Amino acid sequence: MNWDDVRLFLSVARTGQILSASRRLGINHATLGRRLTALEADMKTQLLIRRTTGCELTPQGQALYASAERMEAEMLAMQAATGSGDAAIAGTVRIGAPDGLGVAVLAPRLGELTERHPQLKLQLVPVPRSFSLSQREADIAITIERPQQGRLISAKLTDYTLGLYASRDYLQKRGRPQTVEDLRGHARIGYVEDLIFSPSLNFTGEVMRNWDAGFEVSSAIGQVQAVRAGAGIAILHDYIARQDSELERLLPEIGLRRSYWTTYHESMRDLPRMRTVIAFLQEIVTALKLAAGD
Repeated sequence: MNWDDVRLFLSVARTGQILSASRRLGINHATLGRRLTALEADMKTQLLIRRTTGCELTPQGQALYASAERMEAEMLAMQAATGSGDAAIAGTVRIGAPDGLGVAVLAPRLGELTERHPQLKLQLVPVPRSFSLSQREADIAITIERPQQGRLISAKLTDYTLGLYASRDYLQKRGRPQTVEDLRGHARIGYVEDLIFSPSLNFTGEVMRNWDAGFEVSSAIGQVQAVRAGAGIAILHDYIARQDSELERLLPEIGLRRSYWTTYHESMRDLPRMRTVIAFLQEIVTALKLAAGD
């Protein structure tokens, strides 16, 4: 069995699509398809059911997938133990992060790490969604809740705080609320409820029952821009909103606290590039002091 073909199979199994896997691997999708066919011929069994909408593992494919993951983990561990393959802080690390942290904090700063380590390639995916580490949608996922299942390693990255904000223009036109009850007379902005990907984001009830936003935006950065444009009042990340002179903090006695966690698959724990990126993420948040009042 050719390990390189098995590696390609793993990528397809994780993404569920030959085209997506080929893009991530940097090879032509037709070439990838031929390599998979050769692997099936070598093993004398069908591993994938190929459809126009994607690929589904056969029972034999599921068995190979489980074995291939173990093979991959052992190979990575061997490379780390012998100092081969990754010793120069080289290779690709994909970071999945919530859009607020990813866009406002990580995107302007991760370039410094690639300057320190020219052979390191970073991929940042700052979108409001969860990431599957088992399917390798990200190598490091920054989450707002600590995962409780899977062969994962998690550690708290930092705490952060949120508060009520409105734009100066909005307050001049609509007045400043003095109590939580006053918020009922104001335009309110919140998340699109059926797209909330984590219970930790469903925090409006901690401020006021029946927040009932008239304008819902499914990303933290989008909410900041909506508030800045005068669309209403929202609960925003302090580390983003306090940098904008057009925004004003309301009802300072009301504040929420949440945490970010770094999570990655245990098979990658000993890789120098992973340890380097994790340490740099901690360096960033420590310097910025994301939790208000620090």
